[in-house]
Amino acid sequence: MTTTLITGGRVLTLDPDRPEAEALVLDEGRIVAVGDRRDMEDAAGSGAQRVDAGGATVMPGLIDTHPHGMHFGMLAGGLVDLTDAVDHSDIVARIRAKAAVTPAGEWIMCTPVGEPHYFLRRSEKDLLERHLPDRWTLDAATADHPVMIQAWAPKMPNVVAFNSAGLRAVGLSAFIPDRVCDVEIEKNDAGELTGVLRGPVTNYYTYDPFWGQILTKLPRPSLDTAAAGTTAEMARFTRQGVTTGYEGHAMEPEHLALYRHLRAAGALTMRIHATLDVESVIFYPFDPLTDAEFADRLPQFAAQVGEAGDDLLRTGGLTMSPGGPCFSGYFATYEPALDPFGRPTRGTRFLSLEKEEAFVRYCAEQGIRANLCLGAFREHDDFLDIAERVVREVDFRDRRWILQHAITITPAQARRYADLGFQVTTSAGFAWGKGAMYGERIGEHAWRDLEPLQRLIDTGLDLAGGSDWGPKNPWEQIELAQTHRFAGSGHRNDGPDQKLSRVDALRMWTTGAAAVLDWPEIGSLAAGKHADVILVDRDPSTCPIDELAGTQVLRTYLGGETVHDSGELAAPAQEVRA
Repeated sequence: MTTTLITGGRVLTLDPDRPEAEALVLDEGRIVAVGDRRDMEDAAGSGAQRVDAGGATVMPGLIDTHPHGMHFGMLAGGLVDLTDAVDHSDIVARIRAKAAVTPAGEWIMCTPVGEPHYFLRRSEKDLLERHLPDRWTLDAATADHPVMIQAWAPKMPNVVAFNSAGLRAVGLSAFIPDRVCDVEIEKNDAGELTGVLRGPVTNYYTYDPFWGQILTKLPRPSLDTAAAGTTAEMARFTRQGVTTGYEGHAMEPEHLALYRHLRAAGALTMRIHATLDVESVIFYPFDPLTDAEFADRLPQFAAQVGEAGDDLLRTGGLTMSPGGPCFSGYFATYEPALDPFGRPTRGTRFLSLEKEEAFVRYCAEQGIRANLCLGAFREHDDFLDIAERVVREVDFRDRRWILQHAITITPAQARRYADLGFQVTTSAGFAWGKGAMYGERIGEHAWRDLEPLQRLIDTGLDLAGGSDWGPKNPWEQIELAQTHRFAGSGHRNDGPDQKLSRVDALRMWTTGAAAVLDWPEIGSLAAGKHADVILVDRDPSTCPIDELAGTQVLRTYLGGETVHDSGELAAPAQEVRA
């Protein structure tokens, strides 16, 4: 690997020992030195590859601690992309093109229309016709293939569309009632199915019995499409400057196997730290394990993530996810809230308190780092009661467990987590995408405890950022950590417990994330660290807040190798020195 000298821009190191520099030197996948330009030229030596940043800001690669890169990549792999479709004729043309290269009889699956995954800024209602095409319109694209335009979680109620062959493939005909369970089956005035279904018709986080039976008749991703989708998703992350992802939620053995497949094929363009969810609850069908099966699975899964791994794919820890999101009505509340269909509910516990205690006790006794996905007040209290009891009974020193989500959390709960030695990863995009819905379904009083990022820091908790379902632009997530604006309404939930300073918002995606992942070789630019470096077109530490989301990544290095290049920088030149 050629030594690389980067000059010509401000170096924002995120290293408290030296926050700024003029240049840095990369070699053998590591940062050799960071400092003044002349010193770095001497350190690089003759023959070094010279990169002129052209006034760009040079900074460490970002770390997304809740990307769902594997899941979202698998969802999209092999699908007809309709996210930016403009009208029905555009949709038909894209499906027709796919049909031309797809054997007759095979499913053609499509993405939803609009901006995943909340579909607030753009949805099917922004098509020229303001609605999804019906089955007859989709039949014009192909009559030889079943076609489905999907609905992706978490938004609920949602809407899907089938063509005529798709309706036949899932067994739907005009004899079916207009509504089965919570699924509305649209018919025209003549009583014919239009192919449009509404309600809990998402691809996961749905347990509607009727819709679940339809899900079982849909095709599963193949290894090829899953691998291609995940590779494309990693490329999207590196274009945004993300060089590391933590896959700590809803990871099942098949997902970890796919990451290992990509690693063996030399196809990983990000560093990945992965764990396994002991009993994943978000995909249909969810058939709860018995207590004995759950107990047996703990050591089985621990063995699968116990190896050291390497610098690109690390595994470790175990995850437990007792509850679900408010969008689908599963958020565990003390007072009744409204589910997606206007009915009062106190939420759903997917995993029993007995399983939760077995998980906590096993991780404590075996010295395994636990990752808990908890978002609701009742979930926090249930878990904390268990964890505090186990801590009194089991002598384990390393309590740096991870609380993931923490969508709502009270001051008392935050202090209890800090006392237990927890670290936190969450998404500022939760408030952006869910804030208005929380106010409507739970009540505006929930806003005071919604994503209280400053409260978590003040309590002494290390804090990391992730994108999850929210805007997949990390720069917008950094902005949202400061503004706490809600999508669509213009409301800002930016009280003193919520809003962060710019430097703390950047730390959520760099040094804070590295601390939460216990990965000291990433997250900042200093000698000996991995050469994960990005060059961006503005200074994200000082640019106006309303310009931050527009940050463009000009080049991304992973271990000193270019994994994204916008083409706007001059090609690296070989240095010639007298």
